[in-house]
Amino acid sequence: MTDGADPAWLRAEREYEDDRFERGTIPELFEDSAERHLDGAAQLYKGGVYDRSLAGTVPRAPAGEFATLTYGELREVVRRLAAGFRALGLEPGDRVAIYADTRMEWAQVDLALLAAGCVVTTVYTDSSTDQVRYLLEDPGPKAVVAENSDLLETVRDVEDGIDIESKVLIDDPPGGVAGADAHTLGDVYQRGQEAFDSSAYRAWIEERDPEDLASVVYTSGTTGDPKGVRLTHWNFRSNVHQVRRRLGPRPDRGSADIAVGPGLRTLSFLPLAHVFERLAGHLLMFGSGATVGYAESPDTVADDIQRVRPTATTSVPRVYERILDSMREQAGDAGPKRRVFEWALDVARASQRTDDPGLLLRAKRTLADRLVYSTVRENLGGKVEFMVSGGGSLDPDLCRLFDGMGLTIIEGYGLTETAPVVSANPPEDIRPGTMGPPLVGVETRVDESQAAEGAFPDATGPVGELLVRGENVTDGYWDDPERTDAVFTDDGWFRTGDVVERTADGYLAFRERRKQLLVLSTGKNVAPGPIEDRFATSDRVEQVLVVGDGRKFVGALLVPNVERLRAWAGETGVTVPDDPERLVEDDRVREWVGEAVSAVNADLDEVERIKAFELVAETWTTDNDMLTPSMKKRRGAIEARHAEKIERIYDVGTGTDR
Repeated sequence: MTDGADPAWLRAEREYEDDRFERGTIPELFEDSAERHLDGAAQLYKGGVYDRSLAGTVPRAPAGEFATLTYGELREVVRRLAAGFRALGLEPGDRVAIYADTRMEWAQVDLALLAAGCVVTTVYTDSSTDQVRYLLEDPGPKAVVAENSDLLETVRDVEDGIDIESKVLIDDPPGGVAGADAHTLGDVYQRGQEAFDSSAYRAWIEERDPEDLASVVYTSGTTGDPKGVRLTHWNFRSNVHQVRRRLGPRPDRGSADIAVGPGLRTLSFLPLAHVFERLAGHLLMFGSGATVGYAESPDTVADDIQRVRPTATTSVPRVYERILDSMREQAGDAGPKRRVFEWALDVARASQRTDDPGLLLRAKRTLADRLVYSTVRENLGGKVEFMVSGGGSLDPDLCRLFDGMGLTIIEGYGLTETAPVVSANPPEDIRPGTMGPPLVGVETRVDESQAAEGAFPDATGPVGELLVRGENVTDGYWDDPERTDAVFTDDGWFRTGDVVERTADGYLAFRERRKQLLVLSTGKNVAPGPIEDRFATSDRVEQVLVVGDGRKFVGALLVPNVERLRAWAGETGVTVPDDPERLVEDDRVREWVGEAVSAVNADLDEVERIKAFELVAETWTTDNDMLTPSMKKRRGAIEARHAEKIERIYDVGTGTDR
């Protein structure tokens, strides 16, 4: 975008000055925000879920209901915990692992450890024992903060050879804490209550430098061991500033416009161990005076969202796909209700695609809103103004559907190594199918030499590997100079490994991970991701993995939507097997799923079309190690698990031709 052609929102973003934009650390940002919003709601937490060792220190929440912690109260908790961690013997630069699900205390511990000068490392709770060992052994933490006794036992099982001096339990174990090296978070708070000195606390914060290491955040590990990304206070804080320029309360925005600031209320349920939620649902929110509610678990989000009634949410594409699936389930598989639902979706698409809907389309949308959209919004709490999508590419049609229903989805792009946000769609001009323009302060370049020839026939702009440079970009990986050298160019650009297109108006569109491009035996290049994304709005396919590297044609492994399948079978009088393995071999089931494949193929170039597929009975989850904690597919693991079925795809007389 040139200065003369820049839209008003981009000029306003560049000119926006915020007194929080000064250079500093995360503890300084939090202290400043807390001082500004002492009586404002900071955290909402649910009662009757955990045996919180901090119970009594913070107000008790009624079972099943949410209580509020103000910024003033949160600041006191953070300060006392920081003093308590120092009293345990932790010193500046010591690494401390947080091994817990997303909850109120995760946020409090993170802010307290950073204030104490420690370096926070991350462990996913659904990691295998071997993964936990790696995530502790690699950074070598001096202490571990674990959620409960079960996770503490996992730590004890793997700690041989790791010099862990202290273990802290967030929950209060029924039989008390065993071991001289173990404490509850409540104990840490009490130590801090006794030891806290305001002058000493201020000195701790003032001693920290923005370039000090704040965290070692581990990538999801879609291929091989997760990488420990070194992120400084300034990496995080500069990214908070960059995002606030795009989504903050700029002077050009009115009170009814989308903006991150006081009064915004969000529901947090993604892993805080992942950098997306850590920045977008945590540091950005607390640095902006917003309110963060914590879901009991991902399984209770539908219920918790009704109680918290958020005005914004952060999530991943898979969750938005499930919301659409839930809407379809409520509409049924056939009959008038289903026809009305599908008509309303068509109206939403049409509304999103036009700037001037006209009288007829406006009338249709009003009716569709009364019949369908209003119910969808109410199921999301009734107050949602916008939703942020990250952690993977979002199907453009899915984005159009939500936007057309009055539910704005802001899709962005980032990586752990960029702390994480590189680009995001501006609320003033959302383009489905893109990740928006780069944030102000983030430099990007498209290396066209890394584009696979012929893989993106519909591209109209330059395509290549995205290179990034900015103050939010890491200086490398923990104790891994070889990997660090490999991801930086000689002139300091970070290689993302992602192939993107830059459109004529400066928006970035994700195309594929460079390493995941399929090279067919014919020499043709095919990107599997965009093909897989096209199934996002299908009610017949739950999950899909496109294959074909080194093969003659594109194939796919498909997990059918069994719930929709059985509903269809019941309504049409078709009897299908109860056994999952026999179900996916049934010819009628294959034909039913095959219709969804044909629908996707209709919009693809010949070389991209799925020529054969196999059905898989097992849903891919984090529990069976087919998905990462951030819901990304472990392609290698899935292919290895279903190697026999992949061979069947390419055997003559099998696949779709059976």
